[in-house]
Amino acid sequence: MGQDEQWLLAQLDALARDFAPSVAAETGRAPAAAPVSEDPAPEDSHPPAAKKAAADKPHYHGHRQRLREKFLAASRAEALDTIADYELLELLLFLAIPQKDVKPLAKQLLAHFGSLGGVLTARPEALMSFPGIKDGVVVALKTVQVASLLMVREEVMNRPILSSWNRLLDYCHAAMAHRDIEQFRILFLDKKNCLIADELQQRGTVDHTPVYPREVVKRALELSACAVILVHNHPSGDPQPSPADIDMTRRIAEALRHVDISLHDHLVIARTGYASFKADGLL
Repeated sequence: MGQDEQWLLAQLDALARDFAPSVAAETGRAPAAAPVSEDPAPEDSHPPAAKKAAADKPHYHGHRQRLREKFLAASRAEALDTIADYELLELLLFLAIPQKDVKPLAKQLLAHFGSLGGVLTARPEALMSFPGIKDGVVVALKTVQVASLLMVREEVMNRPILSSWNRLLDYCHAAMAHRDIEQFRILFLDKKNCLIADELQQRGTVDHTPVYPREVVKRALELSACAVILVHNHPSGDPQPSPADIDMTRRIAEALRHVDISLHDHLVIARTGYASFKADGLL
């Protein structure tokens, strides 16, 4: 299980009661169990109509109930890593696709987008290219994506960056690693190095994002920031900065220096990891 899936499992643990309701909550009071006879029933005791109804039931009959119960049991036991990625995706698809076997669709989505994180961050039009996926499915998936990001974001906002650096990396990875176009974010810090704002500055193409130093400086001054951290993603999957990245970073650092604002770092986020300009000696 990869970094995205481990992170998402932790977030879904907090959402388990909302997204995996018990069958009793859906149907009301559970029916009492039928009494069991001590004597075995004869083979021909069941009427033909009952036999035919049982034979006509689809192979996935009761699957949703069993999967919900499995998820809730794993959540209570803090063992969510026992839930497969396609099962998590099935649980989400249950919310918008009633009374249908969604396991094949869940596996198709994972195969196409590469991971659970890739499915959740996929563009709506890409998701809706799959038969059976309509607005309701997109809303269900995007609700989980946004809720999960907000939960992680709350853990880094208004806190010293150095004491929550790993959570900051988790947030940036979840927000940007699976995007199919480049995005450029700026994290603005106060004099205590607490994160006061996180803003998406620009969207670009698959391999380029135009960033203007004067715009970075202007926004930093508007927020009374004392330092900034630059973050952008590489859709190619390789986090190593390009010569253009290095040149742009140096120009932004010089522009910020003229107004006494520090550039703490520039992070490049990719599916396979990240690169830090500061750690690599590029700042």
